[in-house]
Amino acid sequence: MLNAVIPLLLDSLASAALIFFAAVGLTLVFSVLRVLNVAHGSLYSIGGYVAASICLFIASRQLNPYWSFLALLFSAVCVAAIFGPLIERGLVRWTYGKSEAVQILITFGLFLILEDLQRVIFGVQSFYEDAPMRLLGTTAIGGVVYLNYQILLIGMALLVVIGLRLLINHTRLGRLITAVVTDREMAQSIGIDTNRIFILAFSLGVFLAALGGALATPTSGIAPGLGADTMVLAFAVAAIGGLGQIEGAALASLIVGLARVLAIYLAPSLDAVAPYAAMLVVLLIRPYGLFGSVTARRI
Repeated sequence: MLNAVIPLLLDSLASAALIFFAAVGLTLVFSVLRVLNVAHGSLYSIGGYVAASICLFIASRQLNPYWSFLALLFSAVCVAAIFGPLIERGLVRWTYGKSEAVQILITFGLFLILEDLQRVIFGVQSFYEDAPMRLLGTTAIGGVVYLNYQILLIGMALLVVIGLRLLINHTRLGRLITAVVTDREMAQSIGIDTNRIFILAFSLGVFLAALGGALATPTSGIAPGLGADTMVLAFAVAAIGGLGQIEGAALASLIVGLARVLAIYLAPSLDAVAPYAAMLVVLLIRPYGLFGSVTARRI
């Protein structure tokens, strides 16, 4: 029994870790900006493309292969530094206070632009470079051989959860974010630069999405269409956990990861359906998600 449970648990945690990076960025942006960013999945795939390109460059120049680990983080920082302020200032800022339908239509247009931009720059071929995964080797757990890279992903997801909680609860920036989330107008009236907070929060969400794409590249590669798949999955996770709830995104990622792995183990043909079946069950019981609640709309 134990030999069956351990592989199931580790596979679920590794799957949940990658899902979490995409979903928590979407959740963070919504909690602060109140914007449903449909283009979030494209930022995930751009992070993957940039990471794969840098890792392939390192391999082609026969540089130190351990630099590929820095490349994964560097690519996410670059994507966040370029696309975060650009998108927030140039497009998302104009959607504040608008209806959710307007936000979705505008960010969906951005999603289409970014998807075409990726095809123009990177082409339609798949990118794959597994140097970080090969360098870490394997470990036997419960009689099953596992990639140490999968264990690294689980650890990094835990660090992100802890880091976000520390940021929000124990730093000045976190208190400013909390003030803006609680009452944006009051925060502006006491002198908080809400525009700066919005840029920082949106850029952090972009960083988390791009980091997820970069970390996924060594295990599954990157190919056209990944952004759309990630976008739908991230929205499912955010809906299960409750829109704007970071802890909800973490728990929902575990539920979705477990559902996917159980489907692979028991009914492989249902792999693609399992996350959305889990979402359906949760929303039938709790329409606002596991950590969500009914909120009053200010008019």
